[in-house]
Amino acid sequence: MIDKNLFGPKGWTPENLSDLQGKTYLITGANTGAGFQATRILLAKGAQVVMLNRNPAKSEAAITELKSEFGVTAQVTFITMDLAELASIRKAAIEVLKKVPQIDALICNGAIAQIAQQQHTVDGFESQLGVNHYGHFLLSGLLFERIDQSKGRIVVVSSEGHKMGLRNIQFDDMNWDKNYHPNKVYSQSKLAQMMFAYKLQDKVKQHGKHVEVYVCHPGASNTSLIRESSSLATRLSWSVMVKLGLAQSAEKGAYPEVMCATAENLKQRAYYGPTGLMNFGGPVAECKLESFVLEDEVLTKLWALSEKETDHIWSF
Repeated sequence: MIDKNLFGPKGWTPENLSDLQGKTYLITGANTGAGFQATRILLAKGAQVVMLNRNPAKSEAAITELKSEFGVTAQVTFITMDLAELASIRKAAIEVLKKVPQIDALICNGAIAQIAQQQHTVDGFESQLGVNHYGHFLLSGLLFERIDQSKGRIVVVSSEGHKMGLRNIQFDDMNWDKNYHPNKVYSQSKLAQMMFAYKLQDKVKQHGKHVEVYVCHPGASNTSLIRESSSLATRLSWSVMVKLGLAQSAEKGAYPEVMCATAENLKQRAYYGPTGLMNFGGPVAECKLESFVLEDEVLTKLWALSEKETDHIWSF
């Protein structure tokens, strides 16, 4: 049963946050958009935030902006990491384990979307699947023991787009070499992220570990995600949505991931985000979790494939 009233009619907002001093949060893709706004919200409550970003110059600029808002003592740093390159993720994880003794939550926020023409990562994966799913799968696996020791959380930021494609994983052609379609491939990458999270919940329970795993979506948020990478048609339709007021701010798009990283009494086998018209915006609460996301045979097959492709066997 969906509980839309956990936080009252207004849903979850940063007003629900208590003091976060002594807490440490890792966020991928945190120098712009919802990841940047999530960083702001957490810093405002005294948390420490480590951003995992691809671009050092943009990261330095983001930190300068944050310290001008919150003061030079604001606890925000960055570690360079490219989700499109497994070697970069491994290198960043080593640095995290060296520098970050406690991880209260790893927020898997970074993503690319609706890439107009098929592209591949350094490791040969279709770019959206590689960045959104395989990259976070490996990062979470490398940091899992530290998160477990911290009794922390893994927050997977998916998308309502997971409903817009095949509603399954195209195992016989993961890179979509035969039928590439920007939106359907994005949909598969976001569905894969969700399936990873729910399978991880099962494994945590099976092995008696102390990690909580949550899944959320940001709604339709006005970030650079679509503007930078998509086809002209997608960019035009998105600009119309923005002009009509159907897209909410990047700050509101950050609410679900911050909630999942901090709030108590959340269900794990659930899906959180804006609950208004078409889930574009509105109060942040529990959304409907579709049954096709939870087909165990598919979850199990995807987990095994992900371990193989990332060359990382999870140890529990």
